[in-house]
Amino acid sequence: MTSPAALLSGQTPLAVRMRPVSLAEVAGQRHLLRAGSPIVALADPEATAPGAVSIILWGPPGTGKTTLAQAIARSSGRRFVELSAITAGVKDVREVMQEAVTQRDLYGQTTILFLDEIHRFTKAQQDALLPGVENGWVILIAATTENPSFSVISPLLSRSLLLTLQPLTDDDIGLLVDRAVTDPRGLNASVALSDEARSALVRLASGDARRALTGLEAGAAVALSHATAADADDEGNDASAPGASVPGASVPEVSADDISQAVDKALLRYDRQGDEHYDVISAFIKSIRGSDPDAALHYLARMIEAGEDPRFIARRLVISASEDVGLADPQALAIAVAAADAVAFIGMPEGRIPLAEATVYLATTAKSNAAYVGIDAAIADIRAGGFGRVPLHLRDAHYPGAKRLGHGRGYVYSHDSEFGVVPQQYLPDELDGRHYYDPKNLGAERDIGARLERIRRILGDR
Repeated sequence: MTSPAALLSGQTPLAVRMRPVSLAEVAGQRHLLRAGSPIVALADPEATAPGAVSIILWGPPGTGKTTLAQAIARSSGRRFVELSAITAGVKDVREVMQEAVTQRDLYGQTTILFLDEIHRFTKAQQDALLPGVENGWVILIAATTENPSFSVISPLLSRSLLLTLQPLTDDDIGLLVDRAVTDPRGLNASVALSDEARSALVRLASGDARRALTGLEAGAAVALSHATAADADDEGNDASAPGASVPGASVPEVSADDISQAVDKALLRYDRQGDEHYDVISAFIKSIRGSDPDAALHYLARMIEAGEDPRFIARRLVISASEDVGLADPQALAIAVAAADAVAFIGMPEGRIPLAEATVYLATTAKSNAAYVGIDAAIADIRAGGFGRVPLHLRDAHYPGAKRLGHGRGYVYSHDSEFGVVPQQYLPDELDGRHYYDPKNLGAERDIGARLERIRRILGDR
């Protein structure tokens, strides 16, 4: 069994020791690991076809990009070379290509080149990969956390398959944590894990396996150090005294407090699929609607720290801009959409900044739900049967025979009027005079309301 001293001695990190040696051990990404998929084909040592197709793995940190690449290499028996775009240059790439050709020609061995963080490579550096990929000198497995459409050159994209990895589910993370506690490569049952500590690790991981295993290792170190200190205190006591250490006693248990102490981060209560998920997002939107930017930022921070999907937050901001701000500030929707685009483009943690900017803007600007109320009122009329035939003068008059039916007859072109508005009926007869949009006397809608009043007078207030 692994001793506390061994665990605390700075050995290879737990996340590295627990990397799967085969695709069967990979947690999550089931959509990429179905029978016959490109990844499975690459990993199959018995495959009759060479399967030399290069792939680009795109996904958040800790979702298994490096793990998949190494599992493919180990399972297939292919030669594996790893480069990081942070430290490698064109010279390194060319050396790998030359050695790959040598290995192929002399020993019939295929080389897998795993290039981490390919988005950090310049265009010239990515160009250096093209000959090897195109001629099959290497099978390139490139990993990136950024959208490859923006960060990878088109010739390389066209010669590779783009595979998208998803954040690991809570069940996936729990499986990895349980395996790491008992596996001889991991903690080898040198500690036990309380239910609260396990839940805390899953919550703090937010879909990142590396974060979960790093937190587990640190929490185990805390628990073992406490146990070691307790044993030292007991050394001077009589062995039969209450509380003295007993040979064969159970292993130390990692508690939620150990995890909190290890990661130096409050264990925020937040279930991404439970009540807290809905309660916090509800409070967030209601704080924006209530024009309290401080409360809105508080709930935004809670969601960010709990690992909420930033795209979910961005979508809610877009909805809020339309539902709660509306035409009181037409710029609000543009800002919310821009924040959503920015989050998708730059990712997290930097994405918190445009999210915060949009949150504060929406919370502090004028608000009106008039457009939202209007469309719901119109839909309610339609569902209740409140619709009629389109007036003849508004019907399409371009198809053959339309004019004989009276379509378009009497229609007045608005732009021929001095004010761009003419007295003309637009609603069906059954709804003539019905108003759905009632602008508020707030923000930009104040001006819209004054203009609409003049328009309706010209229209005859139908």
